[in-house]
Amino acid sequence: MGCCKVESIVNVDGRGQMVLPKELREKANIHPGDKLALICLEKKGTIYCLSLVRVEELTGMVKDLLGPMVKGDDQKTLGRLGQNGHMTKSKEE
Repeated sequence: MGCCKVESIVNVDGRGQMVLPKELREKANIHPGDKLALICLEKKGTIYCLSLVRVEELTGMVKDLLGPMVKGDDQKTLGRLGQNGHMTKSKEE
């Protein structure tokens, strides 16, 4: 298992936008149009870490984490998490 390290330092512009350096995008296989979830770690009301996770990976992580804890109708709901991270409607709804 790897550990965290500083890959790059980025600036935030006046619109709140940041640019990921090309080398990092290539290393992470990030392409225009990719959807990434921004995960915030917070302690005592202060955000101290921001992480980017591919939406497809996040969906699988949520299912893996919550799957063993939910039963019945909740399990069906969890199973409807779509590839884009949004809930999809079942035919019976």
